[in-house]
Amino acid sequence: MSEKRKALITGASAGIGAEFARQLAARGYDLVLVARRKERLEQLAESIKLKYGVDADVIPADLSIDEGIAQIEEFIQNCENLEILVNNAGFGIPGGFITEDIKLTLSMVWVHVIAPVRLTRAALPLMIENRSGYIINVSSISAFSAATGSSTYSATKGYLNNFCEGLAVECLNTGVKIQALCPGFTYTEFHDTPEYKPYRIKEKLPRMFWMTSEAVVRRSLNALKGSKVIIIPGLGNQLIAFAGRMGLVAFLMRFFMAVTGRRFVDMD
Repeated sequence: MSEKRKALITGASAGIGAEFARQLAARGYDLVLVARRKERLEQLAESIKLKYGVDADVIPADLSIDEGIAQIEEFIQNCENLEILVNNAGFGIPGGFITEDIKLTLSMVWVHVIAPVRLTRAALPLMIENRSGYIINVSSISAFSAATGSSTYSATKGYLNNFCEGLAVECLNTGVKIQALCPGFTYTEFHDTPEYKPYRIKEKLPRMFWMTSEAVVRRSLNALKGSKVIIIPGLGNQLIAFAGRMGLVAFLMRFFMAVTGRRFVDMD
């Protein structure tokens, strides 16, 4: 196995996770790709190997269960050259807490909160020992307003932001940098699931509110050179986050509900 610097990405089979894989491979990193869909991971790994000449290992794992998280924890703890951990795995559920399937709700908590916390804890000791490392937790601009997505979705993303800000202080002078990446609406498969398709969000929401996964990931990786913890890519997303912080939630929700024809809008 190569001893080059390595990056591990969860939720790597599509969207922002797959784009992290491509851009990190272009920067010379060997990769470890984690997701549930083995075939999609293998296809991505092969294309990356051919294009960038780096190693790309595949680990199929379900991060909504203890066994899946433990599998990746063990790998991380034994990976001495891991330099970047991207906790990207996630999903949305249309509707409110009362109407959500409670099993899906709890799975979301595991994928969005439990898995990033445990994998971050697994990665930090060696990174601190090596005095070099980056941990990127993919959050959302939904973190800035509980009403811009389902209650659980926004709450889990808010947790990630607070977790990263606190952890960044703990990691001062260790050589390890922490980032919470807060994208908004992004052109990925996030809104292509059967649950979201009836709302035709990609068709109805103006283009000014959308970004490509390439632009989102580029902003994240470039920001690692600086000291900011909360990264909100795109001026439109920054304005939405500002509105959320200022308590302009009712205005935002009336706009999104009018455009999409639904009660709640989860942001990727």
